[in-house]
Amino acid sequence: MFLAMKMGVKRYLPKSFLGRSIMIIITPLILLQVVSTWIFYDRHWTTITRRLADSVASEIALVIDARSVVENAASSDWLSRAAGDLGLLVNFQQGKILPNAPAVGGSGILDTRLANAMRERVRRPFHIDTWSHERLVQIKVQLPDGVIEIFVSRQRLFSSTTYIFVMWMVGTSLLLFAIATIFMRNQVRPIRRLANAVDSFGKGRDVPGFKPEGATEIRRAAAAFERMRSRINNAMTQRTEMLAGVSHDLRTPLTRMKLQLALLEESPKVKELEEDLREMEIMVEEFLSFARGEGTEEVSENDLSVILGSVVRSAGASGGNVTLETDRELRFYMRPNAIRRCFTNLVVNATTHSDKVEVHAERRGNLVEVLVDDDGPGIPEDLREAVFKPFYRLDASRNPKTGGTGLGLSIARDLARGSGGDIVLEESPLGGLRARVRLPV
Repeated sequence: MFLAMKMGVKRYLPKSFLGRSIMIIITPLILLQVVSTWIFYDRHWTTITRRLADSVASEIALVIDARSVVENAASSDWLSRAAGDLGLLVNFQQGKILPNAPAVGGSGILDTRLANAMRERVRRPFHIDTWSHERLVQIKVQLPDGVIEIFVSRQRLFSSTTYIFVMWMVGTSLLLFAIATIFMRNQVRPIRRLANAVDSFGKGRDVPGFKPEGATEIRRAAAAFERMRSRINNAMTQRTEMLAGVSHDLRTPLTRMKLQLALLEESPKVKELEEDLREMEIMVEEFLSFARGEGTEEVSENDLSVILGSVVRSAGASGGNVTLETDRELRFYMRPNAIRRCFTNLVVNATTHSDKVEVHAERRGNLVEVLVDDDGPGIPEDLREAVFKPFYRLDASRNPKTGGTGLGLSIARDLARGSGGDIVLEESPLGGLRARVRLPV
């Protein structure tokens, strides 16, 4: 139960760092205001309200006592004028009797305080009406010869300091909230910039103009990110330069061997050597592509639909039965050659081991999802992650005559992850294998 309550509360908490920071600041402020309001109500407002009610009740008692000694009309007029000077409107109803009803018409703080004061000061049957009149409070008191009706201004029973105190609390709270929001927004802005820089770098995109700023801890984190980014970029540059040299050194003797084989007479032995040489060239190119990973390619805005269309047309020209279904336009920043090679490897792998391939691409929120389905033999579920390992081949489930180096899927996932995405393998509705590719936009 405790865990359920914790999850329920956590669901309504702010998700952003700015929201949580403001909540940390505002929560004690609200608690302080609540405590201050309670103290004010309990100590100040209650006391003032009681004193005001006692004052009004004392004046009513004075009017009633003074009327008991009045004997003529002139004296009655004088009493009315005196009551008017006190802020009371007096009306005597000769011979009338108060109905048998509760003395207080409401249950508010005003009714309670005034009723208690009337019981202490007047000590006669009475009835208080605080709701019938907007600006006046009606008080009826039973006398031996009738009912005296007294109207008193509602403002006499309220302290103006109450409204001033409430306005002061609300005003200061809003001011402090605004100051806290502006201050925390300035503190959070460097964190957001660092998060955006890390996200862009994870997607293989450049981070121009980024520099450490903000508090000391944020500057240290940003500086550490810059050093890490520089080391990764230098390592990738060095790897690419090294592989370029290795590629040249390997291709040169392979080219000489091809020329020498071309000068020999055709024979079964020569054909075997040519097949071995061709396989060596494929293996070298696949290995270099896997190691290079297209990591140094510049990022630019391109349409994925166009790239997929080119990949499908190339596969169809090679004899594959491939269809494409995609949104009209899927434009986002990417490394176009790396993305093209990623999907080329997936489509070629599918066409090699199946008769029918379907490619479907659509945008889902901030992601682009591409599905590559085939009707081939598929891959067992327990081996779908192993096939992404370099040089791993499924001789039992795939035809060994089709060749391959075991690097196609490794290269495809490496390129997808280099763009901030990923590839997972699933069972296809066509009966074969489904490759699900998700790329951030």
